[in-house]
Amino acid sequence: MLNRIFGLETEYGLLIHEDHPDSSPTWFSQRIRDHLFHVQRKGVLDLHHRGHDEPPGNGGFLTNAGRIYMDMGHLEYASPECHSLTDIVASDRAGDHLLQQTIEQLGLSDQVSLIKNNIDHETDATFGSHENYLVSRRFPFSRRGLAPLVTFLVTRQIFTGSGRIGSAGPQDAWIQMDRLIVPRSAMGPRTGTSLPFQISQRTDHIVNDFFEWVQHNRAIVNTRDEPLADPNQYRRIHLLLGDSNMTEYATALKLGTTGLVLQLIEEGHAPQDLEIDEPVEALQEISQDQERRWSVQLQSQKTMSAIEIQERFLDCALQHCKGQDEETDWVLAQWTSVLHDLHGDYQTLVGRVDWASKLWLLESFREAEHLDWDDPMLKSLDLEYHNLNQGKGLYYGLLEEGKVPRLTTDALIRIAMEEAPKNTRAHGRSALINHLLKDWSGSESKVLTESNESFPSYVINWSIFQVRGRAPFPMPDPFRTYLDDVRTHLDSVVV
Repeated sequence: MLNRIFGLETEYGLLIHEDHPDSSPTWFSQRIRDHLFHVQRKGVLDLHHRGHDEPPGNGGFLTNAGRIYMDMGHLEYASPECHSLTDIVASDRAGDHLLQQTIEQLGLSDQVSLIKNNIDHETDATFGSHENYLVSRRFPFSRRGLAPLVTFLVTRQIFTGSGRIGSAGPQDAWIQMDRLIVPRSAMGPRTGTSLPFQISQRTDHIVNDFFEWVQHNRAIVNTRDEPLADPNQYRRIHLLLGDSNMTEYATALKLGTTGLVLQLIEEGHAPQDLEIDEPVEALQEISQDQERRWSVQLQSQKTMSAIEIQERFLDCALQHCKGQDEETDWVLAQWTSVLHDLHGDYQTLVGRVDWASKLWLLESFREAEHLDWDDPMLKSLDLEYHNLNQGKGLYYGLLEEGKVPRLTTDALIRIAMEEAPKNTRAHGRSALINHLLKDWSGSESKVLTESNESFPSYVINWSIFQVRGRAPFPMPDPFRTYLDDVRTHLDSVVV
């Protein structure tokens, strides 16, 4: 894609197959992490405090230049920086496979399952799927400049959503009214609804259009300015509202279409006069619309369907982006195809769009077993769609039946489990990790001992690292590999 760096962060749910387990999901998650780093030696653990809730040993960088770490008790995987859709999809799947492979090596497959979804049906907890897009510092990062992006994000769920049974309870939050920040409860009581099925998992948990904080005030656009690159040149668009996708097609289309809309905004070609009257409410109404008409009221008081709004963005992208590279043309062709099919029977989208695939499976089972939508068995099947165990997950059943198009191959995913993309700074970071693995035993005692020293043997962050005895090595440009420079830096003699 043109001038774009992509990244994904996935938080995983962990399901224990025991009524009264002796150990918690956090304990199992820590065992998985420790086995991956200490036994499999897939990377090096942090030796420094990354934050008050990320002590030494909490997580670390992998040989593929991504990260696996603990976040509030659950496992999270952050992909390396990727410059193509093929690489980001392969890197995303690599995280799934690394963790599932570790579970199998530990002999835990019958005890636990990793679930790549975004909700807990019992507690209303939500697990994040965060998207990262590099843009120029000149990007119009203001309410007015971001208005087209908000409209696009609210409506893209019709092909990016992963679907769920039911709905979460009303979410409380602090929201902005004029120049004041007030609790949402001040707006009056909100009543929850019981739904058979909705097309997105995260929409119930999004409570603001713009907000800086992440937890409890999740916004359509996160406004935190943390570029993880040269701040004079770049900004990182960090999105929290999306669902974790199982299909490679949906992952690529989600990232590809969003990347093109960001390009349209950067170049001043985004469609105008599509500002939504109440974006958060529209986000949830689209997801919960059982008739799938997906009507949206604009600030102009005009009503349009989400499909029509997406078609406006597609028309602009076809006019201004077509022909710029092969991946762009693939995105435009598939965007056209999926919007066309959304006008008809949703079953034509099975295998490409997660919510449609899940709904078809649930409807088929429900009708065969004569079940109501509130039957607990359907919630179990909802989760099983996202099970990373290929012998159990319903998505993998569709894949085995040939109903799911692939954008990668198993061989490409295996490579992405070990190696970084060759055209971003992840390549240089991967060289660093492999260098350190040659000298580090990976033992827990080593981590604890070195973390208590005045300066550990290494400190690694996304845009800079330092090895003890050498100067810090900044990597401010995500488009550079830094490979030769990193190797020279590591091979230099310490005086």
